[in-house]
Amino acid sequence: MITSKPAAIVSGFDLSSRSLAIETWCRWLLAIFTSLVLTGAVSVAHAQVTFFSEGPGADQDLPFSEAVRVNGLLFVSGQVGTDNSGALVAGGIESESHQVMKNIRDIIHRRGLTMNNVVKCTVFLADVSQWGEFNKIYTTYFSKPYPARSALGANGLALGAALEVECIAAYPILSEPRTMPDERS
Repeated sequence: MITSKPAAIVSGFDLSSRSLAIETWCRWLLAIFTSLVLTGAVSVAHAQVTFFSEGPGADQDLPFSEAVRVNGLLFVSGQVGTDNSGALVAGGIESESHQVMKNIRDIIHRRGLTMNNVVKCTVFLADVSQWGEFNKIYTTYFSKPYPARSALGANGLALGAALEVECIAAYPILSEPRTMPDERS
């Protein structure tokens, strides 16, 4: 195939001429990529990580932490609508939705945060047609601006639950403690 010189220039690099220039360019990219990866590895090595399992399920020896703090972020494990005994609450999507959000709120509070600090939620629904019912309840636990959110249908949630929600919360960076305005509880 014959390509004209202007068509062979991609992103300012003349790819039709010297293969040496391409090889040098690739080496530069590899060096930059390697330094970024190493910098990321160093950052992770210096991260402050704390695992928490103090809630109602702490005595159940579950194979995951209730929440994990990494520097200024709190990652809350997926919650289903279980009560303090670990049993799924009766009543379907409405009851389970309230219980899930209460469970998340309790975990967040145990870590010294409020629902105002939640920045991201991921919602797993066994039946996506129940999205509207869940959303009505979800919005009562937050106010605008709402956290970022993703939602998807999921088959086979733990305990046959109708939904599961996991969240990420951010610790505020403050020089002195203060109360968040319009605090959600």
